Amino acid sequence: MHFGALPNAALPQSVDEDLESAGFIPLGYTSEDGTEITPKIETEELSVWQASVPVLRYVKSAAFQVKATLMQVNINTSRLFYGAEWKKVTVTGKDGKTRDQYRLDIKSNPDLAEVSFVVEWSDNTAHYRAVIGRAMVSDRGSISLTRTKNQSYELTLDALDSDGTLGYLLTDDPSVAQIPKLNIPGIEAGGDAPITGSGFDDDAAVSGDVAPIEIPGHNPMNDSDFVTTA
Repeated sequence: MHFGALPNAALPQSVDEDLESAGFIPLGYTSEDGTEITPKIETEELSVWQASVPVLRYVKSAAFQVKATLMQVNINTSRLFYGAEWKKVTVTGKDGKTRDQYRLDIKSNPDLAEVSFVVEWSDNTAHYRAVIGRAMVSDRGSISLTRTKNQSYELTLDALDSDGTLGYLLTDDPSVAQIPKLNIPGIEAGGDAPITGSGFDDDAAVSGDVAPIEIPGHNPMNDSDFVTTA
């Protein structure tokens, strides 16, 4: 968690970048229920007189939510949960001695501060990060004080728009890599062959050889019949 939203350029750009050096604060343990990441969209349908079914659906709203129950109570988790900071106060006891304590004011009109946060997890040897540049706490759960359980903070954070995005995912999982592929159509003599491809790096170069194929019933061709351009 980073208190205060960060610009996109300051957010982590790799799955193994050190977060603490960028000012992110670890929030510690969460409950065994884990962390829920919920991308949501709300759609509306467009109906017309000529059809009994909708002809189009469009996105009315979108959301990216993260929900977790923080199991450690400290200055950072309580600050995030209550939306306020602890302040040092000096109190005087009946014995006349002073001592330091801390106070957090729960405002009747609380401020909703912006934060940046990252959720990390792994799947076998693959590592993942969900990075949200701008978010606010949208919901808080109750705090149960019982004899057999520690107090915990149940929080829901909603992403806000940040230059047209709600966030992004990072991973080093090789299974999501695109397989480079070239599409080379057939061509008749004297024609052009548009070659398309996908899965290549932006600065990738493609090279190869062109050879004639003899087709039964057609005049034989040789390499001199071909002119290639790139």
